Amino acid sequence: MPYRFKVLALLFLLIFVMYLDRLCISVAGPRIQQELHLTPVQWGWVIGAFTIAYAAFEIPSGALGDRIGPRRVLTRIVLWWSVFTAATGLVSTYPVLLVVRFLFGAGEAGSFPNSALTISRWTPERERARSLSVLWLATGLGGIATPLMVVAIQKRYGWRPSFWLFGSLGILWSLAWQSWFRDRPSEKAGITQDEIKLIGDGSAVRHNSAPWARLLRDRNLLLLMLMYHCYCWGAYFYLSWIHTYLQVGRRLTEDQMKLGSALPPACGLLGVAAGGFLSDRLARRHSLRVARCSIGSGTLIGAGILLGAAALTSDAWTAVWLLAAGLGVMNGMLPVSWSLAVDLGGEHSGAVSGAMNTAGQIGSFLSSVAFGYMVESFGSYDRALLPLAFMLVISGCTFALIKPERRGVGTSKKL
Repeated sequence: MPYRFKVLALLFLLIFVMYLDRLCISVAGPRIQQELHLTPVQWGWVIGAFTIAYAAFEIPSGALGDRIGPRRVLTRIVLWWSVFTAATGLVSTYPVLLVVRFLFGAGEAGSFPNSALTISRWTPERERARSLSVLWLATGLGGIATPLMVVAIQKRYGWRPSFWLFGSLGILWSLAWQSWFRDRPSEKAGITQDEIKLIGDGSAVRHNSAPWARLLRDRNLLLLMLMYHCYCWGAYFYLSWIHTYLQVGRRLTEDQMKLGSALPPACGLLGVAAGGFLSDRLARRHSLRVARCSIGSGTLIGAGILLGAAALTSDAWTAVWLLAAGLGVMNGMLPVSWSLAVDLGGEHSGAVSGAMNTAGQIGSFLSSVAFGYMVESFGSYDRALLPLAFMLVISGCTFALIKPERRGVGTSKKL
């Protein structure tokens, strides 16, 4: 097997474990809220504590990968978040839960930018979009596996052991990554010269600080950040509130939740695969702008419409299917947006993708906290969905304004 595929397999496992750890609290949310006597507003801040830390440390962790390489950075990231995943299973008060989830978020920050950076160094450009799609397939499989595993563990042992189990998986991954992976293909023993020639030996990689003054004046980067910020308002609902929404808002039983929680990420898998495949196909026949912006804009607007329809229907299972279809359509933009971040960022792809994801996680924080307030204010979980649907439509309109033919954020280079 080519070494670049082995690297991709390790990244796939990384993202899969990350989503087990990240989604565990969402699935266990109803039980945790009941045991700790938390209101919807308080639970919104529990979710928000993670996202605000994730946003705050995303750019520094991404830029650090540009400077010292993703081998050391990802090892640190996974060890840190695994410790605080396990620590979540030990908390017994609301203030401690807030602190632990904040530190968990600080640990996870930089995982996606450094994964994208690894792909940029270990994957030929013609394979980049498909490789990034593999990472998002891992998120979908993690989303499917988490409710099935957590509900089974909860029913037999309670909610706490699931955090201890998932935390141990990340420690094992970090040991394997640190011992086997190297930052550049040319540094890896056993790799063939043919594969190095295909990928590039990485000798041109420079460890320079990101030119933020120039980057943050670039129109493409600003639009990319705005698009991802608005996108995360709707997308983060599926990672934070959907389990509480279905169980409390739509009155699904815990057993029904196994199917209700697994359907959206299953559809999300299909969306990721279809989005990457369709975008590559369009790129061969049309301009890069058509290939990227038509997928990104169309899927986000379509997802907003489906999320709004789910909020307006009175039937619980119709809402489940609409939410599942919404995530499936929405996920079509993920390989497109992250490919853009890597292509536009060039040697600073860790910093650029980190900036994009930071803007997104600010949206995730605002969404997760605001949703709790909106539930209490509106007296309805369904009405609280409508503003999130609107933000997805805004995100789609913003995506249409990006010009992917410009290569190198902050420069005048073009494809």
